[in-house]
Amino acid sequence: MIISASRRTDIPAFYAEWFMNRIRDGYFMKVNPYNKKQIKRVSLASNDLDAIVFWSKNPRPVLRYLPELHEKGHKILMQYTLNDYPEELEPGVPSLSYRIDTFQRFSEALGTEQMVWRYDPIILSNKMDVDDHLERFHDIACMLNGWTSRVTVSFMDFYAKSKGRLRRIEAESGYQFSDWLHPANAERLTALAQGLNRIAVDNGMSVVTCSEQMDLDDYGIKHGACIDQVHIEQVLNRTLIGKKDKYQRAECGCMESVDMGSYDTCPFGCPYCYAVRSDKLVQTNRKKHDPASPYLIGE
Repeated sequence: MIISASRRTDIPAFYAEWFMNRIRDGYFMKVNPYNKKQIKRVSLASNDLDAIVFWSKNPRPVLRYLPELHEKGHKILMQYTLNDYPEELEPGVPSLSYRIDTFQRFSEALGTEQMVWRYDPIILSNKMDVDDHLERFHDIACMLNGWTSRVTVSFMDFYAKSKGRLRRIEAESGYQFSDWLHPANAERLTALAQGLNRIAVDNGMSVVTCSEQMDLDDYGIKHGACIDQVHIEQVLNRTLIGKKDKYQRAECGCMESVDMGSYDTCPFGCPYCYAVRSDKLVQTNRKKHDPASPYLIGE
């Protein structure tokens, strides 16, 4: 079994103490986000888990726990989202230099193959076009050269949960957001894909997409998966038994996993986020959080 921590919230950044308490107690309580009456106790004993996959914009709070996790026999992989975006788009993240330093520290502790850089989501707007992204991507790739061999990219989707926040950013900050998949942006997408792959290769990385219908094989970018069975098997040096995760989008290539998170609990405030309905709801839910509880939120 693979534990995902988490697609639904940033556990390393905001709930590291709770996560470690769950590891020490050996279980957590999983609540179905669409049916709160469906609750399941999930083992976190190392002999029941193949790996733990973290997802984070700032996993620094977990860094001090890595020796304990390794001592308990847990295998760790990191999906590290690292963009260089204006404050309006990522208002809560630490400085870029701090996040680069964090990435390098984790790479030293885990190994380059366990560290996946996510340049995600790629946002197209009147203030951030192809050249802007290629410059940002190049600068980060150079700083991560030798610290990872894999980068995952995806393009911003206009989720129902995020449309209102994006419209507010447009009204308040003068942004005009566009869809990379619109036919009018085909040449931009081609130029971006070619540039991303060239920069990644120059810095010793392969680049794959996440949950995208578009085919970028002609530009050297293949369809990928975040919880990638082949990649994890290579890291662990053993075969895993698992199926495609039926609970993800059709375009998602991830193998099945169990997610520890809860929606509407991440306070980073990114307006494009699919996992948050409102900042007010996040604040309400965080007041229900108890680091000693087997539930992330409440009882």
